Amino acid sequence: MRISELSVKSGVALPTVKYYLREGLLHQGVQTAATRAEYDESHLRRLRLIRALLEVGRLPVAAIKQVIEAVEDDSLPIHKMLGTAHYALGPTVEPEPGEDWRLAREEVDRLVADLGWDIHPAAPTRDELAQTLVRMRQLGLHIDLKPYVEATTKLVSEFEMGLVPFQGPRDAAVEALVLGTVLYGKVFDTLRRMAQESESARRLRPHP
Repeated sequence: MRISELSVKSGVALPTVKYYLREGLLHQGVQTAATRAEYDESHLRRLRLIRALLEVGRLPVAAIKQVIEAVEDDSLPIHKMLGTAHYALGPTVEPEPGEDWRLAREEVDRLVADLGWDIHPAAPTRDELAQTLVRMRQLGLHIDLKPYVEATTKLVSEFEMGLVPFQGPRDAAVEALVLGTVLYGKVFDTLRRMAQESESARRLRPHP
């Protein structure tokens, strides 16, 4: 297909498609003439991935480039490629000075070890959870991670990761991971708030 048809089929404006080509986010088509190239399904998949990272994942172009580079590096194992996307989706957390942060990070590391989870020692999610624990303690909130660990373990192992096409194209796997992480995360959070409202009504609403 020509670039104009690629634009129509993908729903991405033609100037934007050309920008992705210039920036190296979208691989070049097959040159058929001096000013003409042909594109295929792999370009449509890549544009879907870029849109998922940009519109759903809210990633900056620099982070998208890192994910694309991981997708295109066939020597990189799929687990590490997906990890690149996972880490890009989370916030950047800087360790804080002081005893509170040190204790929280140690608690996170013990939790990971006790669960037997295979999490890289430098994974940013460790610092992200540590920061959350610090804030919870500063606010005097009760901390019990067990029900959340049980719920997320069951959800991820039995459902979410089953949606990722590990045997398919690499960019399709990353797209599925990003969409599942962000959108099902929103579903989970919304359902939890709905359940809180319902439970509040059950406990507090006067009964006839």
